[in-house]
Amino acid sequence: MEFNVGHYGYQSVFDKFVSIETSEIISQLKKFVPDYSDGQFTAWKESIPMLKSSANQAILINHHGKRFHSILEYQIPMEFRRIDAVFLLGNHVLVIEFKGKASPLQSDLDQASAYGRDLRNYHAKCHDVPVKVVVIPTRSNNILDEQSNITICSPDRFDKWVAELSNQNNCVMDVNDFLDDEAYQPLPSLIKAARDLFVQSPLPRIKTASAATDPCIDSINKVILSASRLNRRKLILVTGVPGSGKTLVGLRIAHEKYLDDIAKERNGKPTRSPAVFLSGNGPLVEVLQYELKRTGGDGKAFVRDVKSYVNRYSNKPNLIPSEHVLIYDEAQRAWDAKRVGEKHKHPTTIFKSEPEHFIEFAERIPGWCTIIALIGSGQEIHIGEEGGVSQWSEAINHSSQKNNWDVHGPNSLSDLFEGINYLPDDNLTLDVSLRSHLSLRVHDFVGSLISNPISPENILNDIHKEVEKDGFAFRITRDLLEAKSYMQNRYADNPDARFGLIASSRDKILNQFGVMNDWQNTKNIRVGPWYSDSERQDNSKSCRLMKECVTEFSCQGLELDGAILCWGSDFILKNRKWDISLMRKYKNGSDIRDPWALRSNAYRVLLTRARDVTVIFLPPDNILDETYDYLINAGFKKI
Repeated sequence: MEFNVGHYGYQSVFDKFVSIETSEIISQLKKFVPDYSDGQFTAWKESIPMLKSSANQAILINHHGKRFHSILEYQIPMEFRRIDAVFLLGNHVLVIEFKGKASPLQSDLDQASAYGRDLRNYHAKCHDVPVKVVVIPTRSNNILDEQSNITICSPDRFDKWVAELSNQNNCVMDVNDFLDDEAYQPLPSLIKAARDLFVQSPLPRIKTASAATDPCIDSINKVILSASRLNRRKLILVTGVPGSGKTLVGLRIAHEKYLDDIAKERNGKPTRSPAVFLSGNGPLVEVLQYELKRTGGDGKAFVRDVKSYVNRYSNKPNLIPSEHVLIYDEAQRAWDAKRVGEKHKHPTTIFKSEPEHFIEFAERIPGWCTIIALIGSGQEIHIGEEGGVSQWSEAINHSSQKNNWDVHGPNSLSDLFEGINYLPDDNLTLDVSLRSHLSLRVHDFVGSLISNPISPENILNDIHKEVEKDGFAFRITRDLLEAKSYMQNRYADNPDARFGLIASSRDKILNQFGVMNDWQNTKNIRVGPWYSDSERQDNSKSCRLMKECVTEFSCQGLELDGAILCWGSDFILKNRKWDISLMRKYKNGSDIRDPWALRSNAYRVLLTRARDVTVIFLPPDNILDETYDYLINAGFKKI
């Protein structure tokens, strides 16, 4: 049997579904979910007979029932999330989630509700039909309840409930339309609302000092219009220091309404979403979607995770992206081919680097296309990101359509694109940090601070004095409570200020001093609420509470007003040289090209997260004494 490259594990009409052996269905599901767990296998064995029984009742009660459809392990378009089962009952779409418990938690109901919401908003066949959502607690009996438009139904009542719903339908939905690769189509009203929200709402944590990015935006718009007029392929490189507004540039372009007017029609219909903002930085995607959603919009209309995008289009070489403008945030961190293969693990796909994939995706788009690569400096902190900007040059050089590509970018990158039509434009460099309201001096200071060999303290002190004059503060303490008290006092009159604990993921001693930076404690932090919520909300997880700590992976690309950087043992001074020998080891150490660069970049990211002040907390451990003395001599002031 061929491996299923669709976005479901099993599908058939009810007539076949009720007669096929459960073991055969599970065999197909195993191939679709190759990393299934023992718990998943048990859940399939328990739930499939229930689904077959309810399908049989639908057949008995409705003469169309044999042609109703079952879809198991349905993967939502442009997502990695999978719905346990979807029934197409005539003009109803039924979303079914099983939970192996007697009573579902609120999180279970919210998860199922989100599945229904996303189908209504993003699936073309669900825009105009009822989408019902049911949660089945498999350990319950005699329950049929409704909570916030979610049905909670016990197994013993599920057959009758499905039969009653089936009896309301006198038609059959075309499963091919439902499973069509082009089914991902956001509601037109959703696109309009998202644009209106972005333009009209303050969104202070996203749209900081947007006027500073206007020259860059103007240059990008000219290139896009040129691409559409000349039917060309364009790669635009936008470079900038951390906090200079690169993400804002990408979001502003993604929400531009004029793109509708220059987009090519697909199958005689206008494309609904001519641009998409993509990022491999999961926490940044979560925060952007959360911020856009909490102010009344829908966070996914223009903002998506890059991994799901690559998964969608790399698995289907004939699928054409609906967009003309692909915006790739933090493009210098794009994965190389080896890392793409490790993370996607699809047995029928030949993986390329992410830049090669995006060049190939863009070449499928009819007429014209533009890739906007937003590039930061010194922020490669993950394995497989060390190839940097040169991967984009290699991707175009390897393309069979190389002569159809123009590259626009700052003069500083022209040497990397030898043999390619490179058009320099220094408006595409954002060299001022909006995050710290400063010139490049903060980044000069941080870069010099963590260089190996270390910089002389007197030179660092001189740079630090200039940074202080510009209004940014670096502070230091060996008492965590003192650091927390400082932040609470500093922002006592500013409830909108964002401040919290950040730390390196590779340190091994911070737990002993009240900083929970280990993987077990950080893996389930929801960065959207952590970053955005007030500490006064019920069950708040706000960063302002300074309880949960996020690492470089969760805070990269985000900005805080104040950061407490809990300095670990993974990057310390020993005999006047930075030392990483005490760090928590990498799982696949042989894949690391330069572990020192990854650690120094992690601390570069951590030291540049704040707009106003970074307070360094060094635990009172003597292995950190030399580091403490160095930072004091470099200009850090005790609080």
